[in-house]
Amino acid sequence: QVQLVESGGGLVQAGRSLRLSCATSGSTVRFTSLGWYRQAPGKQRELVASVDSDGSTAYADSVKGRFTISRETAQNSVYLQMNSLKSEDTAVYYCHAQWALYHYWGQGTQVTVSS
Repeated sequence: QVQLVESGGGLVQAGRSLRLSCATSGSTVRFTSLGWYRQAPGKQRELVASVDSDGSTAYADSVKGRFTISRETAQNSVYLQMNSLKSEDTAVYYCHAQWALYHYWGQGTQVTVSS
């Protein structure tokens, strides 16, 4: 049973930084893609950033230049460094992993940015 566990969320003032971590367990496969999504109240879940097994990354336009995604392949872990946080970054952040046609999600961690 694959499990994804996020940590690192919390309440932070605008302009500050947070680092999210996601640890995976229950599988020895090398995930094709690891990433972070977020969902704000009343909005759809959206991709924030992703990193593939070859190291290529993708970012939402709204976070480019502020957020950095990284992965530790050996441990199937993924991180999201969030700098210069804005109030509009407030959301529940979900870790995501994909292998073949299988998608896995974490339970989510709340990030609240106060202005």
